[in-house]
Amino acid sequence: MKGIILAGGAGSRLYPLTLVASKQLQPVYDKPMIYYPFTTLLEGGVREFCLISTPQDLPRFRQLLGDGSRFGVTIDYREQARPEGIAQAFRIADSFIGQDPVTLILGDNIFWGGDVFTRAFGEFKTGATIFGYHVLDPERYGVVEFDSTGKAVSIEEKPKQPKSNYAVPGLYIYDNQIVSIARDLKPGARGELEITDVNLEYLRRGRLQVCRLERGFAWLDAGTSSSLHEASAYVQTIEKRQGIKIGCPEEAAFRSGILSLAQFETVVNAMPNCEYRAYLEGAVAEAKRR
Repeated sequence: MKGIILAGGAGSRLYPLTLVASKQLQPVYDKPMIYYPFTTLLEGGVREFCLISTPQDLPRFRQLLGDGSRFGVTIDYREQARPEGIAQAFRIADSFIGQDPVTLILGDNIFWGGDVFTRAFGEFKTGATIFGYHVLDPERYGVVEFDSTGKAVSIEEKPKQPKSNYAVPGLYIYDNQIVSIARDLKPGARGELEITDVNLEYLRRGRLQVCRLERGFAWLDAGTSSSLHEASAYVQTIEKRQGIKIGCPEEAAFRSGILSLAQFETVVNAMPNCEYRAYLEGAVAEAKRR
């Protein structure tokens, strides 16, 4: 399965921070925001990535992540000249997708807890898989309505009167039909290519599965100043309490079997002396003791 990270957009909700750097390059506690969605896909075993961002921000992402080789993966970079909706990503990356299934994750979404996405990637066969997350303010999101058997029957984008409290977070899995569906998609009322319209098309075809995320699973959307601060506080709390790091791509690549122990140690030894390196040195030492 191939992976797309959408890290474009104007970042207007984080102004004036985004005058300095892209939203997805802002720090979430001790790491750039982009590390978190990148790690989520690495943990799922994705090895081929396409990162989509603005022409002015792509050089910074290349400087940060390179060609992906230090993580044992490949990263293709594509420009989004103008933000025209999430589903635009599939048009931009159509040649990257080729004949494969693909997962798309938004660059400002942070997930933590359990192995639900890893299992979803491994079990995916055809159609589309999206997720439902219980929120207090569903009117801000795409909202899934379920029937009495738990089957999804409708999806509405930012409804004034939501039919459930289940919002659709920013991670989606599609078979290769996504290429033609995105190609034929018409802009919605906001003038954008809406990801909800993609999901509705799969629902119309009877090919959409909605997986409800269990209690205890965390989804953080770090797209505003307050939510960015809340995400940083959450990550700090977990890391200090448990002694592990959230959103650490080098460790994720090693634990997923993408990097060997020798390769992992080489990557760590190339880092400057800092808390991040010290943590990863501890992971190397722990692996050697096993």
